[in-house]
Amino acid sequence: MNLDTDAARVNASVTLPVSRDAGAVTDIEPVDHAAPAHADASARTEAPPVSLGTQAAGQSSPHESARAHVAGSATYVDDIREARGTLHAAPILSSVAHGRLLGVDYAAALAMPGVRDVVLAVDIPGDGRFGNFAHDEPVFATGTVQHVGQVIGLVVADTVMQARRAARQVVCRIEALPAILTTQQAMQAHSQVLPPVFVRRGDAAAALKSAPHRLQGTLEVGGQEHFYLEGQVAYVLPQEQNQWLVYSSTQHPGEVQHWVAHALGIANHAVRVECRRMGGGFGGKETQAGHLGVWAAVAANKLQCPVKLRLDRDDDFLITGKRHPFSYDYQAGFDDSGRLRGLKLNMMVNCGFSADLSGPVADRAIFHVDNAYFLQDVEIASYRCKTHTQSHTAFRGFGGPQGMLITETILGDIARQLGLDPLDVRRRNLYSDDLLDAPVRAEAAALDRAEPVPAPRRNLTHYGMQVEGNILAPLLARLEATANYRQRREAIARWNQTSPVIRRGIAITPVKFGISFTATLFNQAGALVHVYLDGSVQVNHGGTEMGQGLHTKVAQIVADAFGVPLDAVLSTASDTSKIPNAAATAASAGTDLNASAAQVAARAVRGNLAQFVAGLDGCGVGAVRFAGGAVSSPSATRSFAEVIKLAYANRIQLWSDGFYRTPKIHYDKTTLTGRPFYYFAYGAACSEVAIDRLTGESRVLKVDILHDVGCSINPAIDIGQIEGGFIQGMGWLTTEQLVWNERGELTTHAPSTYKIPATGDVPGHFRVDLWPEPNPEETVFRSKAVGEPPLMLAISVFEALRDAIASATPANQPVKLTAPATPENVLRALGLNGFRD
Repeated sequence: MNLDTDAARVNASVTLPVSRDAGAVTDIEPVDHAAPAHADASARTEAPPVSLGTQAAGQSSPHESARAHVAGSATYVDDIREARGTLHAAPILSSVAHGRLLGVDYAAALAMPGVRDVVLAVDIPGDGRFGNFAHDEPVFATGTVQHVGQVIGLVVADTVMQARRAARQVVCRIEALPAILTTQQAMQAHSQVLPPVFVRRGDAAAALKSAPHRLQGTLEVGGQEHFYLEGQVAYVLPQEQNQWLVYSSTQHPGEVQHWVAHALGIANHAVRVECRRMGGGFGGKETQAGHLGVWAAVAANKLQCPVKLRLDRDDDFLITGKRHPFSYDYQAGFDDSGRLRGLKLNMMVNCGFSADLSGPVADRAIFHVDNAYFLQDVEIASYRCKTHTQSHTAFRGFGGPQGMLITETILGDIARQLGLDPLDVRRRNLYSDDLLDAPVRAEAAALDRAEPVPAPRRNLTHYGMQVEGNILAPLLARLEATANYRQRREAIARWNQTSPVIRRGIAITPVKFGISFTATLFNQAGALVHVYLDGSVQVNHGGTEMGQGLHTKVAQIVADAFGVPLDAVLSTASDTSKIPNAAATAASAGTDLNASAAQVAARAVRGNLAQFVAGLDGCGVGAVRFAGGAVSSPSATRSFAEVIKLAYANRIQLWSDGFYRTPKIHYDKTTLTGRPFYYFAYGAACSEVAIDRLTGESRVLKVDILHDVGCSINPAIDIGQIEGGFIQGMGWLTTEQLVWNERGELTTHAPSTYKIPATGDVPGHFRVDLWPEPNPEETVFRSKAVGEPPLMLAISVFEALRDAIASATPANQPVKLTAPATPENVLRALGLNGFRD
């Protein structure tokens, strides 16, 4: 499975091989159970077939670059033909986690063949710090270094390999200082990149005190490397009159533009950034791509020639940030049915050495601590810890996975302590329209700022947003039935009673994920639509394509606006000279924002054409129809191309811009209350696993997913996103372990030591179904976002692993499993040898 372009599925059944990895659990098959009526023997997911109808949206059309991907003709930044005189840069890296930078000796590097120059902080013509909101990260290290792999400067040479070899000959004199490498050390030293944040509702202390049962514990969750197939790269070319063209593999061309202008000390309009496509992003190219753009631009400015900077995989690992590792400690109170009564939670976020996006990541973790569950009396503390590691950054889910995981862990342990089915405990805690169990406290009432609620119900989040369009209960009920959860759970219990080595587990976990940027200002988008004289259409928007199918979906929406075939519409490269100040393609909002803006633009042109045709044919504008490549009125039918030529001859405008801003959202950053999200996307997954009690190895045997995408614009692409997101989440929680040693060196910095899931890790039974209801909010095509929510469905794998471990550990006790659930961590959770005395 190509995790970088997991949306780029073409119209065929998805064929996923049964895992045949070596190991003690290799040949274990799922427990036999009665198959649901819709499942075949192997339960493959099938992409819906292509419709022969005229509507483009709602059909499983191929990804707009699918043929080019397969043929190898899709152009990425490193494939762009290099201009004459292009030089290549390579980074000079710190080998010390924390220390005083006393000097840089680059004489040996300059003497090497092909080397043209060395670029250091003194060569920056503008601001020596990146243009991010915290303004706390130097372009090149000066005075101090703050992590192994921090960039001190660049070597520029004629070829890539000459630059890389020379960079390794640069000697940096660094006096080592004590390094903070863990959140525990950071908390003791009061080391933070941003102040802590506290959110409270009700009286958690009183609720804990009065609860019939209590549970307390800790959890450690590791980070995750983005491992995009295309590494970080930027290519900067000087233009006339101190203008600059930047080709960047970036999710946020506008930010690269602003950062480059900031570093060069010039106006934004003098920098143009273009991105046709990325070979994967996953959040790792939201801010981090800006670093590459700035470094290459500073070098190009000094040498006054084009400069390309492409990191090799090892350097990419060492330089760029990861998903934020989290540490937690908690106290939970609950009743005999497993319903939470009170929760006190501390989240320690490992942010690395600078703020980057750690503030909003940590905030979103707070927003998603509830996941699908009502928290009546809750107290959350979020500490943004500074450590001497890479500055951690955005990653698919953006803090949401870390917020959800802790609550799912708590609910799983509550079920074990009470001897209840974990699914029943989860159901007991779901958001609903039921009345509160007790009179609402004043603090909870104050959170509802829209209008008073006479009878307080279990549908208000801990940040004051009402949960609307809630389909959690029926969605879980349907998945429970179609996955045959109850029968399989009984069969697994029988298996575990007779199997001394291989133990199995099963879990269903839900997802409720908020869609919108929590920074309200980013919830806007622009687009341009041009119609040419032959009837072909070009659309440009502020979003970026990273394999997720955004350009395809936008083209489908525009095609339907004009009633033309999809192949009549071309989506072009993201370009800051066309759409200025665009938000990052992130927060799962790419289609919601950019397709909506493109639709506005297309409808404006269509309105011009309809008014023109109505005048020609003497009818009302509303009587003019666009469908099947033709434009019809009550008296005439003409081809779309014919109407375009007639309109041009009559000087009718055939292009337009479009603008969209997300409605209804508001958010108070100081209190973390309001309505930060336009709507919620829902889903659930049922996962079955097996573990080996001797080796700690594990295997995912079977996965059934039911996910809510509203009215899908492209079902094949959406299913690809769900599959890819789930597998990526599974990797985060099982195999992808980041290890820093006592010197702060990342020791897992290559595929040999850092293990992303491979095809053999995909379960033999992997079924995805789409929830068949439209989005109740007025999104484009009534669709829902699909980029991030599926990743959190993989929490079901972690909970299934804990269920399997519980069968081999003392009853009614919490399962202390560190994520990722590597064989070592599974063995530790089992008590090292995995056997009871």
